[in-house]
Amino acid sequence: MTGGMTNRIDQRFQALKEANRAALVPYITAGHPHPDATVALLHAAVSAGADVVELGMPFSDVMADGPVIQRACERALEHGVGLQEVLTLVAQFRQHDATTPVVLMGYTNPIERYGATRFAEDAAQAGVDGLLIVDCPADEARDLQGELANAGLHQIFLVAPTTNDARLARASELAGGFVYYVSLTGVTGAATLNTDALAPMVERIRGRIDLPVAVGFGIREPEQAARVAELADAVVIGSALVSKLHDIDTVDEACATASAYLSKVRAAMDEARAGVDLAASG
Repeated sequence: MTGGMTNRIDQRFQALKEANRAALVPYITAGHPHPDATVALLHAAVSAGADVVELGMPFSDVMADGPVIQRACERALEHGVGLQEVLTLVAQFRQHDATTPVVLMGYTNPIERYGATRFAEDAAQAGVDGLLIVDCPADEARDLQGELANAGLHQIFLVAPTTNDARLARASELAGGFVYYVSLTGVTGAATLNTDALAPMVERIRGRIDLPVAVGFGIREPEQAARVAELADAVVIGSALVSKLHDIDTVDEACATASAYLSKVRAAMDEARAGVDLAASG
């Protein structure tokens, strides 16, 4: 993708809005459980109903992530998967999927070592659509966001229950694609989501940032995803999926496992958006 093209994330969320569907956004750590499985897993996720795929860039100090994703990153790094390898995997995915948005999630340090300008250009060339840099909040993001924007990439920001109005305003100035609402304070995979507390926060974010709101952290069961889909524009599934893949040895088994799980989540989300009472139907 180049800077002159409409970003795939924007196109996808517009289409979903018109269809009254919430986006399913699964997270996969690049290189986990093995580099040979990553591209196949991305395609399997899309076939199972994923609308956007989030690909984790392995890093040795994943401070916002819990044991599941820490372990996945460690395994990927053992396999030699760095930023260049991540971009190669995206390019391979793009050979057979030119439309599904790809968001890279990771940390600032590897990007700085790679060179922010070169990384933005190489990421766009590979087919990346957005970056979510966990340790680069809007207060510190002006330079990096500019590099990404020049390459046609969105910088996606995390918003937490503790985010104040000033930081929301700052994110509103720089954010693109969507806003990722971290529904729990703590690390990924740390607790179970309380969906009852979501609605006020989602509305608060929408009142200040004119972008789709994705909700992640703590979503494990299809029923939880369904409840979130009623309230938000996207549901992010991370640690719950990664944990299912960790002890799998073959590509086929990994894809089958991911597909079976995500298909159930997708069905529950669609049913909820259609106004069906899941408790009554189940």
